[in-house]
Amino acid sequence: MAELKNYTQAGYDALQKELNFLKNVRRVEIKEEVAKARSYGDLSENSEYDEAKNEEAKVEMRIHELEEMLLVARVIDEAEIDHTKVSVGSIVEVENTETKAIKTYHIVGSYETDPVAGKISDQSAIGGGIMGTAVGEKVDIELPNGKTLHLIIRDVRRANV
Repeated sequence: MAELKNYTQAGYDALQKELNFLKNVRRVEIKEEVAKARSYGDLSENSEYDEAKNEEAKVEMRIHELEEMLLVARVIDEAEIDHTKVSVGSIVEVENTETKAIKTYHIVGSYETDPVAGKISDQSAIGGGIMGTAVGEKVDIELPNGKTLHLIIRDVRRANV
């Protein structure tokens, strides 16, 4: 079996919601689009039909992908977590000991990342490097570009999900 992937409850619920939408709403819409395009006649020169079939293939591929993701999903149980240490679901404030810059990260499962929103994966260099640390700990993280990031953990709290 494939390796289990960690998700927050919110991340898991978002995957379920997307899957349900694609299966119960988008599939029906596309079926109607294909039928309408087919009614235009000769399929060999029917761009609407080709476009509808391409969209159908994309949706079916995404449905398959979501089903596979959910098969190996492991929702992090809040009761099992030591809330004083960084784990999936934590909001972590770190300080760069060299620049004194402070950043806040939300640690999420690898398929939930959104760097613009400050959501980083537990598998990323920074996310993985601070997993299991507590307030006051210093950590040195080797980045993919070969540089080393020197951080101190300033705060660890749970996300309000």
